[in-house]
Amino acid sequence: MFDPTSRYAGLETTVRETAAGDGEEPRPVRYVRRRFVPPPDAQATLVEHLVTQGERLDVITARYLADPAQFWRVCDANRALRPEELTEEIGRALRIALPLTPG
Repeated sequence: MFDPTSRYAGLETTVRETAAGDGEEPRPVRYVRRRFVPPPDAQATLVEHLVTQGERLDVITARYLADPAQFWRVCDANRALRPEELTEEIGRALRIALPLTPG
C-alpha cells in the first residue's frame, strides 16, 4: 500500500464502519494503524549536522540519506513533531540517524 521507504510501510491497515445516522448507511473506512516512533537512543547516529542560515530539512536529508523524502527519519531522531522547527534555530545540532533495520 505504501512505498517501502515510507514511514507507514509495514504498518497494518484495518477497516472500521462509520456510525449510521440521518438516513445514511454505515460505510467502511480503511485506515493505517498507529505508528509508534522509536526512541532516539534506539537509533544509531550517522552524523550530527549544525543548521546554517536558510537550510531546508529536505536538502539536509538528501545530503546524508540520499533521499529528501526521508526527512521524517531526522524528525524521529530529534523528537520533532513539526519538521520546520528543526531548521528554525541557526547552529542547532541535528542528529541524523541510520535507518532502523527490521527485526
